Amino acid sequence: MARKRNPNGAGSIWQRKDGRYEARVYVPQPDGTRKRKTVYGATWEECDTKRQELVRRDRQGIPTPTRSSKLSEWLPFWLDEHVRKERKKSTYAKYETHVRRYLVPAIGSKRLETLGVADVRRMLATVTDQASAATAKESHRVLRSALSAACRDELITRNVVQLVPAPRVQQRELRPWDLEQTLTFLEAARTDPLYTAFVLAVALGLRRGEILGLRWTDIDVERRTLTVRNQLQRVQRELYADTTKNRRSRAIPIPQMCVAPLRWQRLRQGEQRTAAGSTWERSDYVFTTRTGRPVEPRNLSRSFERVSEGAGLPRIRLHDTRHGCATLLFAAGVAPRVVMEILGHSQIAVTMNIYTHVSDEGRREAMGHMDRLLRRRRARD
Repeated sequence: MARKRNPNGAGSIWQRKDGRYEARVYVPQPDGTRKRKTVYGATWEECDTKRQELVRRDRQGIPTPTRSSKLSEWLPFWLDEHVRKERKKSTYAKYETHVRRYLVPAIGSKRLETLGVADVRRMLATVTDQASAATAKESHRVLRSALSAACRDELITRNVVQLVPAPRVQQRELRPWDLEQTLTFLEAARTDPLYTAFVLAVALGLRRGEILGLRWTDIDVERRTLTVRNQLQRVQRELYADTTKNRRSRAIPIPQMCVAPLRWQRLRQGEQRTAAGSTWERSDYVFTTRTGRPVEPRNLSRSFERVSEGAGLPRIRLHDTRHGCATLLFAAGVAPRVVMEILGHSQIAVTMNIYTHVSDEGRREAMGHMDRLLRRRRARD
């Protein structure tokens, strides 16, 4: 019985001189091109089964590389086709740095299907020596994400990075300012042009980008509410407005201590607008330069460090004021779920495990409770 001829585009099957059967089908490549893929079979049926699988993948738009891509080919493709389209610009920039500086130099010559556990271990050891364990841990995460995408595209059958544990990183000990130190800082910052920004960081635990991304339309001083909708980010040479870290907005009641600084900031900005005249750059940002331009995120951090150093306070990062805010809220008896919403965390575990710090006074008070309980028991005995 004569074999049916395959339809156009479905490939063809013929018998080779060695007795095996061969089929060729044009299939899509990860880079968007199409190339011819060859499969073999001991029988016509076996070869046709392989041919039909290639046709099925083609019709579903699944890439079938004619040869396994090298990591130096796949990682840039993954960055452009997956990360750039689906993740934030800041995430893309961070991933691109790890791919360019660490992953491609270490394992770029390896092919996707031949990358092994030993290769990943050597890469992590190399990055740890070149940079740090924290950097190696981040490279581990980037590579794991890239190979997970390759698995979803059915380019490989397993993600070998999942078989290799990430390097252990010793957590930095957090020592946020206590209440007295925080008040000392605010007093020292009172004459600084960015004083209001510091008040919002301390009282509301806002992130640096969230503070600079605030617009006057986000603030209702009369009703004492503030809505965090955006953040201002600097990625490489671009300063741009982005959504919040978890892509959700959140409304926060404004404490009384923030009302006067916000009103002062509006008056001060109005005076600057008048002085700048036609050179003023129109925007609705709460914090701007003398000409109305958005404040650079790094400049806010520099001002914070300068004021805290001048006040003789222990050196902390601007971001550490979030830790201090959470600690003060917990000390005031605020429920963890409420603290989570104020700080804008997506999971309460982040709030409980990272952004709370038990002060010496808190530990003493807790042990004081224990002391009183045990003394009461001994008194009854």
